[in-house]
Amino acid sequence: MKLGSIKYLTGEGVKSAWVNRLMSLASIGVLVACMVIIGLAILISENVNVAVGKLEQQNVVMVYMKDYSWALYNKQEAETEDTTSKETDSETEKKETDENGIGEDDYLIHNDEEANALCDKIEKLENVSEVEFVSSEEGLKTIKESMLEGQEEYFTFLDEEYGNPLPNAAKVHMKDMAKFDETIKQIKKMDEVSSIQSQDDLAETIAAIKDGIGVAGIWIISILMIIALVIVSNTIRVTMYNRKLDISIMKAVGATDAFVRIPFVVEGVIIGLISAVIAEVLLYFCYRIATETIISALGTSDIVKYGDMAWILLLVFIGIGIIAGVLGSVIIITKYLKHEGSEFSAF
Repeated sequence: MKLGSIKYLTGEGVKSAWVNRLMSLASIGVLVACMVIIGLAILISENVNVAVGKLEQQNVVMVYMKDYSWALYNKQEAETEDTTSKETDSETEKKETDENGIGEDDYLIHNDEEANALCDKIEKLENVSEVEFVSSEEGLKTIKESMLEGQEEYFTFLDEEYGNPLPNAAKVHMKDMAKFDETIKQIKKMDEVSSIQSQDDLAETIAAIKDGIGVAGIWIISILMIIALVIVSNTIRVTMYNRKLDISIMKAVGATDAFVRIPFVVEGVIIGLISAVIAEVLLYFCYRIATETIISALGTSDIVKYGDMAWILLLVFIGIGIIAGVLGSVIIITKYLKHEGSEFSAF
């Protein structure tokens, strides 16, 4: 197609949008509403993802190791439950033990180097983002600090008389809560791990929230895209019937279907692009007012900034506008040309 023809057809599309400006304005209004709702859905989804991300960071898994404290606890527990399952004197002599009857073979983590090696082993798992070694001393200190004022004094005997009963541990952060159970099973298979403390319910809640947001977002965008297509199609339909005689004349003199379609496609794209720009500006002011209200009411600043999403939203709106304009016009004009072809042959 020649450049002159393209300029002519583009001009016809612009002219048609202006001539049918009332229908174009109505289409723009509905498209803007659809785009703003889609934009709000995206922004809400991003804010929820930020909140869920902070919740995921708090949902740490504590992995306790098979160290000396673990061996001592198991020995005392076994002696309490079953006093008849003691080793014979000959067996005891063969095994080197300390004053508590614990030998080096009774546990697997003997020092901080082996504990850090286990942390590195856990961190290599696919769904693990970070592992932090927590010594028994740090663990006991954290527990005391979490107690109410004065209560920690009742636990000073742990250090002074009986020692620290807590085993060494690893604080594990995961990437994806949907793979929580699978990762826990992988950690439990490690020989050096004695037990795991986790919040299973919280992990399931986080995964459910993410899945729910994803499904809701897809449905909202799909429904609004259908509405946008219908609105643009109706506008193009009105324009098409207003130019019915012109189309018939063009077809009678040998114009191709593509030549007839282009002005309507241009008109649909113009409507979509104008709607995208208006929706971007309108959403900015709506989101700004909403965030200022939330910040002043809740005193929180953990909200996604519009500037971080501005270009993404504009590209989404432009994409929606172009897709709706092109598809809406092509579908309607193709359907019209197909069913009205017999009329053109009469000229």
